[in-house]
Parts: sequence; C-alpha cells; structure tokens
Amino acid sequence: MLISLRARHLAFVGAIVIVLGNLFDPFLQQVVVYKNRLVPSDSPPQIVRSRIYTARSDEGLPLPSVVDLSLKAAIYNGVFDIKDNADSGISHTCSTGDCSWRSLTSLAICSKCVDITSYVEKHCTNDKCYLLSLPNGPVLSGLGGQINASTTNISSELHGIMPSVLRFSSLISKKVSDPNDVYAVECSMFYCVGKYNASVSNGIADQRMLASWRNDSIRLDVESDIILNPPSSFTNESNRDEPFRVTHIAAAAINSFMSTTFTGSGGVNNSGSAFSSDVMQALYDTSNLTKRIDNLATSMSNSIRGQDDHVSGPAYGIAWTKETYVHVRWGWFAFPVTLVSLASLFLLGIILETSHRDVLVWKSSNLALLFHGRSLNLTASSDTPVSQLSAMTSRASDIRAKLLETPQGGWELSQESQ
Repeated sequence: MLISLRARHLAFVGAIVIVLGNLFDPFLQQVVVYKNRLVPSDSPPQIVRSRIYTARSDEGLPLPSVVDLSLKAAIYNGVFDIKDNADSGISHTCSTGDCSWRSLTSLAICSKCVDITSYVEKHCTNDKCYLLSLPNGPVLSGLGGQINASTTNISSELHGIMPSVLRFSSLISKKVSDPNDVYAVECSMFYCVGKYNASVSNGIADQRMLASWRNDSIRLDVESDIILNPPSSFTNESNRDEPFRVTHIAAAAINSFMSTTFTGSGGVNNSGSAFSSDVMQALYDTSNLTKRIDNLATSMSNSIRGQDDHVSGPAYGIAWTKETYVHVRWGWFAFPVTLVSLASLFLLGIILETSHRDVLVWKSSNLALLFHGRSLNLTASSDTPVSQLSAMTSRASDIRAKLLETPQGGWELSQESQ
C-alpha cells in the first residue's frame, strides 16, 4: 500500500501510523528510567582532629619524657608502609561508607625534603671513589650498596624551618659495583597546623592536606610548650580560645626518639646485608625517600589527631546515602508525540473526508449490511427507509430471521413471517 499509493491517499497516512505504532512502546519505555544519587544522611560522620598533644599512656595518664606507644607504632608504620598510604589510616566514623569533610584544621606534623646530592664530597683515585661524605654529616666508604643517616644541618633551603621534630640527612649509594652512583637527601620535620579535605568512598578513607601553617620562631625548650597560633583566616574559626599546642615534655621526647631512630647505617654486598636498624633498611629500600618521609609525617599526624585532647572534639561532615529517583528523559518523548500527532491528523482527515462525501456513521455494525445488502430483503412493520444506526437498531427488534439451506446446497438468511 505504501508503494502503490505513494502518499496520494489518506490511507497512506493510516498505513504509516500503523507501521510506526509498532515502535511506540519501546520508545515510551525509554522515557522513564530509575537512577541512584547520593543525598545527605541524617547521621553526620566524624573524623578526629586535635588542638593539643601531650604524651599519654593507654590509661590516659601523662607520661614522663618518653614517646607513647601509639605514636611509636605510627612512626614505624609510616616508615615501613611500602605503599605510602598513611592517608587512609585516619580514625573516623562513617555509617554509610560514603562521607566527606571540608576544610578541617588540626595539629599535625609536616615535612620538607631537599636533594643535597650536590653537597656530596667524593674522594677518588684512578676514577674510583673510595670515600663519599657530606659536610659534617654521613660518610660512605668502600664500595656502594650503603646508607648512612644522621642528624644534620646542611641545606640552606631548610634553614628557615625550625625542625621541632627532626632534621636529618641520608647518604645512599644503591649500586654495589658503582660507588659513584650516590644521592643524598636532607629532611626537616616540624609541628604545623594542617588544613585537610577528607572523604570516604566505598568504605575507604582518604585525606589530603590542602595547606599548612607553621611558626618558625618557636624553639625546643625544656620548660616552654610549642605554641602554634595561625590566623583565623587560615582556620576559619572566628572564636578560638585555645591555640594549637604541643607540651614541652612530649616535644622533647619525640625529638630525642626521632634523632636516635633516624641515625644509623647499613648496606648490602655479595655476602648479604646488615643494617643498624630496621628503619635504616626501610630508608635504603625505598625508591622515593621524600615520599616516604611525607608518609611518616602523615602517619604521626594521624596518631596525634587520634588522641582525645578534651578540647577540639571531632570534626563533623556529611554522610551520603544512595537514593533511587525517577528520571524523565524528555528526548525520548519526541517519537511518541510525533506519532500521536500524526494519528490525530489522520483522524481529523478521516472526519473531514467522510463529512465531505456524506458517509453515514454506521461504524462496524452488521445491521447496515442486513438492511441495505443487495441480496437481502428485510422488512418491518414500517416501510420507512432507515439510514441512522439508532433507527436500524430499533427496527431490528421487530424482525425475526433464520439461516436456511438453499436447494443449491448453500445457506441464506431468510426473514420469518410476522
């Protein structure tokens, strides 16, 4: 029909509507989809932060000039963490598994490392070096495959930073057969106030330090606490009664422990390996010493923040929970709307066409065929012609007919006598 009529008849439009109607349901089903989105939960998450640090025992009692075990564990974890993933170890609560915190500030430990390989002094004969050293610092002698670390004060880049936690340098030569392959790094670790963004995604915590503030005028003192008092523009706290503080006893204990821990040496050769401590082995084995020290600072900060200082309290964020909602894709409405519009135009065309041709409204009634069929002759009490469907329905109630077999073996509808 579509090919023979070639859009020259109204039936062509009807055929198009019927064919396209087969696609109506698939398109309509694409209009509405169900999606998930994250919405705030009524249970706010918490993440630890600290304003004051003082060494305490597991029972919460102040300790003398020693580092508490939880901080020692954090130090070793930071050094031995081969994935450098201390950011995920922050203590928090998140009931939904998806949470976020923005711009929280806390007492922390920061670090900065610089490459001081250019300071290495080489003592060589016949293109072979037998002694490598740093000014007033570590020394390597003999073949490579060694590390030597000690507290130093070498790089001018670190002179402006008060190393309230530790300042040390490491001289490392990895290749056993090539002692000329050497590098040196000096790092400073110090107390600071960190500004963080933190989040939990699918139950895995992550945090990033956005900025830090330090006080380079502080000094380690046996009687004075370390005070950090950043401006309110940094902390976003207009009313702050208590500054950030590290007690002098805790600061002195940490400095003494760190200086001892990060002083040592070791190496490997064809016979085996020997290191003065596991920390020296970890520093020797790491491929990125600067990143490892940053990880150490983060691990120590997490431990400090995890101590309840009875002042700052936890930081509250937003816990996100999944919500299912109905999404209407309006673009998929184009086809159904077009089809309905085309069908409406087709209906309007049929109405106009039947009105123009004076077509009677008989719809699909069989009475029109019975009353006006050529081979039928139905009569009623009234011989008035009927053309309306309602009149035919009324007239049919007075007529009785039956189906009879003809002599030729066929069948015909015959009216019974009144």
